[in-house]
Amino acid sequence: MADKKQANRRNRNNQDDDYNPKFRKIRKKVCPLCGDKNFELDYKNAEQLKKFINEKGKILPRRATGACARHQRTITTAVKRGRHIAIIPYTQD
Repeated sequence: MADKKQANRRNRNNQDDDYNPKFRKIRKKVCPLCGDKNFELDYKNAEQLKKFINEKGKILPRRATGACARHQRTITTAVKRGRHIAIIPYTQD
């Protein structure tokens, strides 16, 4: 086990000197609803709502959708309404 840790340490030290994960610039996601003013979220449009749910039918979190807090709440409400009127399934088998 100790040999494995030492090997990992050596591999990390051999990487580029420019790479520093602590100071990596991460591009912030732009909210899809704020970015496009013409984009209107509608609970009756299943194709539109499928962008915000995963393959199991769960609602994706903000970090995955890139939506702001206000629009994430509207996404959640729209998906739940779509599920209630049977446009979107609750789960995928």
